[in-house]
Amino acid sequence: MARRRQIYEGKAKILYEGPEPGTLIQYFKDDATAFNAQKKGTISGKGVLNNRISEHIFTLLGHIGVPTHFIRRLNMREQLIRQVEIVPIEVVVRNVVAGSLSKRLGIEEGTQLPRTIIEYYYKDDALGDPMITDEHIACFGWASQEEMHDIADLAIRTNDFLCGLFAGVGIRLVDFKLEFGRIWDNDYGRIILADEISPDGCRLWDIESNEKLDKDRFRRDLGGEVEAYQEVARRLGLLPEGADAGAVLDLEKHRKRRGK
Repeated sequence: MARRRQIYEGKAKILYEGPEPGTLIQYFKDDATAFNAQKKGTISGKGVLNNRISEHIFTLLGHIGVPTHFIRRLNMREQLIRQVEIVPIEVVVRNVVAGSLSKRLGIEEGTQLPRTIIEYYYKDDALGDPMITDEHIACFGWASQEEMHDIADLAIRTNDFLCGLFAGVGIRLVDFKLEFGRIWDNDYGRIILADEISPDGCRLWDIESNEKLDKDRFRRDLGGEVEAYQEVARRLGLLPEGADAGAVLDLEKHRKRRGK
């Protein structure tokens, strides 16, 4: 498909004008960022893997009735998606203590939470995406109370499904980020899932070893990022036929090379 006018470029994706009104083309980059883009790098082939993983997950979510912006994958790096009005809130779903939650509360990383926690962050890179509450959202009109009910419901449904999906392939879903958007039918707006779901926005640990299979390998200079992303794709059954699965991931050899 011919490249069209660029609409937006973010840290990991570029959005282009779609072939029909109300559609966009979402292009997945290999760029990697962490700590609000203070750390930057490249993970070779990440965009291809994330495109395929996100396609797979969004397709499965559609099968269980979770509405999403995904229409179809176009090629190795691009998807056709519905154009939405993004709600300026990042929704973080936590099942296990990790990352900023561990630092904020002084709880050991890896502690199982007694119940799933949903946190909200205001989408603003200049402010560092500050954590917000329902009160802030209502006060500033970022989303209505009805929309927040829909967002929370869809987040929990997505979490329940993904926990089972990943557990079935030996992966623990520690936490993950979601974004939502509105699609309009005249004056009526409906909330749907947008953005992507991939190892970029999820913490994924091997159930047996707690080996990190996500962007934390980049954040924490652990190395082996490509192998980890490939391992997630392999376990989900998404690598091309004939791929040497045994050679896809060998983090043990990676650690030995680093003297660990």
